[in-house]
Amino acid sequence: MPISTGTPSRAELVDHLVRTRIAGQVATPRENNLSHYRKLANGDRHYWLGLELGDRWSDEQDVLAVMAERCGVVDDPSHRAGQDTIDPELTVDGLERMAARLRKAAVDRQAVLLATGHPGGLLDVHRATAAALRAAGCEIVVIPAGLTADEGQVWQFADVAVLERGATLWHTHSPAPMAAILDGLAAAGRPAPDLVVADHGWAGCAGQRGLDAVGYADCNDPALFLGEAEGTLDVVVPLDDHVRDPRYYDPMTAYLLDAAGLV
Repeated sequence: MPISTGTPSRAELVDHLVRTRIAGQVATPRENNLSHYRKLANGDRHYWLGLELGDRWSDEQDVLAVMAERCGVVDDPSHRAGQDTIDPELTVDGLERMAARLRKAAVDRQAVLLATGHPGGLLDVHRATAAALRAAGCEIVVIPAGLTADEGQVWQFADVAVLERGATLWHTHSPAPMAAILDGLAAAGRPAPDLVVADHGWAGCAGQRGLDAVGYADCNDPALFLGEAEGTLDVVVPLDDHVRDPRYYDPMTAYLLDAAGLV
């Protein structure tokens, strides 16, 4: 599938998101979404992504209602199997809200930490964001050396924090790597970041610690959307976080950085 160059218009980006299944009729099946909503509601902390949800979301239908509103999944509780959706208009709305926060970071020359638990899909989105913020005068937080979490090493590649295990960048939902970074910064007497741009448990942990946090989440990862609804996270952009070709995210990234005034 050819990928356009340059910055798309909003309408062009919506079309691209649907064609590449970043949004629209996404690959994640309805059964998987509902299973994750149910496990979160039942208190399975793996699905809380570092947030402390207490008993506030113990009704699966409440979780579904938030996901329909903020992500665009089918809001019919009787739809139990088959195709599910992400509303591309909500994706672009989220990108525009994230852009506003990135613009503030650039204007104020803030210290920003970027991290991903989905390096196979989103690493270059975060890398390009880091490069644009650095060019605008932001400090990109350098994490302490020697950090470990979940039987792996926490490193930075291209200014993006990731978990490495066995010489492989690891797909992880765990909040432990972000906790290791924040604890390591504190132990070294260094300030916490002014802003965290991340996904999965990296974003959830940062928000739970009281930091300004923005990020990306798939329709089967409801916790971050609940965190946004409660105000624990500032912005969550709904998207399929691992489509077939990571280059498919390039127009989305271009739109984000242009809207933030970082191009």
